[in-house]
Amino acid sequence: MPPPLLFDLSQIDLNTKPLYDRDAVEKANPQRFEMQQLDGILWCDREKSLILGYKDVTGDEFWIRGHIPDRPLMPGVIMVEAAAQLSSFFLKEIYQEGGFIGFTGIESAKFRSVVEPGQRLYLLGHITRYKKRRDTARVTMRVQGVVDGTMVFETTVTGMRV
Repeated sequence: MPPPLLFDLSQIDLNTKPLYDRDAVEKANPQRFEMQQLDGILWCDREKSLILGYKDVTGDEFWIRGHIPDRPLMPGVIMVEAAAQLSSFFLKEIYQEGGFIGFTGIESAKFRSVVEPGQRLYLLGHITRYKKRRDTARVTMRVQGVVDGTMVFETTVTGMRV
């Protein structure tokens, strides 16, 4: 049985215009082309360290041809990359950290269901640890992926400003 969601999605208008669109994500995060796995941010609460982003999984994803032929499934490693990009965006845009935020680790990951082309993957994030020092900043974020109301994955990722 999956854990409860990090926050109640029913309290957020999921059909609203993004708070930060793809162009805004590109200003904060360096990933481009096939490796850009965050399309926008719908909501965030800086005081509670919560954020809701999304990835629209299209039929043009680079992994479709080979994972899995005749039944394309979003690889778990790409879901975790989306989580890391959500964490990076939060630090850069919401916490106003300068520099490059590097993905440093996966503390845990569990995959509960599949993500297929044509679906929107919602990324619910909660920063559980943020430590800023003079020359660096470190972050730990719990992230849950949700498609059509079902939790498809959960992970805890770490990163730091380098």
